[in-house]
Amino acid sequence: MRARTVLFTLGVLAAGPGSAADAHVVVPGETLSGIAAANGLSAASLAAANGIPADAFVISGQTLNVPAPQATPAPAPTEAAPAPQATPGGTFVQPGDTLSAIAARMGTTPAALAAANGITDPNVILAGTTLRPAGAAQAPATASAQAAGPEGAPAATGVGAAPTAERMSGGDISQIAATNGAPGDLAAAIAWQESGFNNALTSSAGARGIMQIMPGTWDWIDRTLARPPLNRASATDNVRAGSLFLGQLLKETGGDVPTAVAGYYQGLGSVRRNGMLPETRRYVDNVLALRGRTG
Repeated sequence: MRARTVLFTLGVLAAGPGSAADAHVVVPGETLSGIAAANGLSAASLAAANGIPADAFVISGQTLNVPAPQATPAPAPTEAAPAPQATPGGTFVQPGDTLSAIAARMGTTPAALAAANGITDPNVILAGTTLRPAGAAQAPATASAQAAGPEGAPAATGVGAAPTAERMSGGDISQIAATNGAPGDLAAAIAWQESGFNNALTSSAGARGIMQIMPGTWDWIDRTLARPPLNRASATDNVRAGSLFLGQLLKETGGDVPTAVAGYYQGLGSVRRNGMLPETRRYVDNVLALRGRTG
């Protein structure tokens, strides 16, 4: 509802230059490469320090050992580090990349690239994600890109009142979900993956609150599942809305949990037409790994 990937400030516990290793707890939205770059390391060296593959998908709540960075010779003045190259499938966003620089490498304009990837704030792109070329099928651009209902519907304009600055416990989320048609532990896992239980979070694409509900999805829920309409600023009603939506996805999929979770992120209609996108598979794996740990 996060591609994602979720766009919000990430706290990084950097290893001090004099320490052998520090612990870093992964928060929602972080990637192995992003954590490594923030600590002056390569993804390969951080992965080696933790006994995991360099392309591993880290899980929110996981603790990584962050070794002290090793001094490396500076490149000769005539040498320049090559910029990440665009590929037919898109460009991987590196720490420090800007939308305009990536657009130039891909031979397009920032506006066209933003439109192709559902980016509403051109000043905020998330390291570790892949931007598709202008003209390609739009991919999730925030922590999730759920459609407005199980089969999709046009997104609504306007998001109403700002969400309240509240946090809820996993237990509270589980209880609300259980009374609104969704498994409590699954709803809590999605809530942690989406927002870290933070109702004040609003993504650049307009996904709101603890469950990161898109405006069009709110409208669909209010029309079809909720009576009376829910309060879009309320943390409790945000969890109710996400739980009603998740419960409906489980009904639509005959109780197929991975497909329902994929539908929450990618849109069920898109999953049925196109299968799970690679980023959707990572999202589903993360949520299932979190299930039972967050409720």
